[in-house]
Amino acid sequence: MTDTSIGRRTVLIATGATAATLAVGATLPEAPTTAPTTAADQQPAAAAAVCTLTKEMTEGPYYLDGQLVRADIHEDKTGIPLKLTLTVVDDDTCAPLDSALVEIWHCDALGEYSGFVGGNGHNEPDNGRFLRGGVLTGADGVAKITSVYPGWYRGRCIHIHIKVHTDVTLTSDGSFEGGQELHTGQLFFDEAITMRVAAVPVYAANTVPRTTLAQDGIYDDGGAASGLLTLTALGSSTTAGYAGALTLGVETS
Repeated sequence: MTDTSIGRRTVLIATGATAATLAVGATLPEAPTTAPTTAADQQPAAAAAVCTLTKEMTEGPYYLDGQLVRADIHEDKTGIPLKLTLTVVDDDTCAPLDSALVEIWHCDALGEYSGFVGGNGHNEPDNGRFLRGGVLTGADGVAKITSVYPGWYRGRCIHIHIKVHTDVTLTSDGSFEGGQELHTGQLFFDEAITMRVAAVPVYAANTVPRTTLAQDGIYDDGGAASGLLTLTALGSSTTAGYAGALTLGVETS
């Protein structure tokens, strides 16, 4: 299936970290901070940044409603550790959004999505839940989620799907309902790092040819403004994993 982008206005805050070329060992951007003086002075550090317009990305065919609100979504999936720090801010004021639900979903090392296992040609157990979920941001606008580095499926580069919701209601079964969806996008990975990840046995077992970042029909080479993560190595080897960070501005009105 070929995804197409949709023209909905959001912005991505172009901080020094997010605008830089990705490299292993890059410094993660700090969460926005405030100063206890005047109201103007109390704007977060991100307020000094230039707000850059970016288009949203298609939701794609693998979204499922009613996923769990949880910080660790990897369950029993093997793969290279991935620790995401995603900061959500208002596009007009650059102020962080408190209690926004940041929801992500992506495929496993074999390119299979929970709820749709077999779509990439591999057989494995399917609980309809692995590698799906989200967390609420804190007062600093930060959501931290633990997962594994995604694999790939036919026709797409490695990526993660993301939605941002506000005013959701948490349910007794650990999920959420209601609220307003402010953003639908995708997160992307530096190709040099992905090449090393793809050589690790659990990923190399994927029998489907891999589409590179440059070949992808959705990613538009826009860097951080198009969802390209800033990645930092968690150790001296590829298998130690990566931290990924991005500051995402959304239109709230």
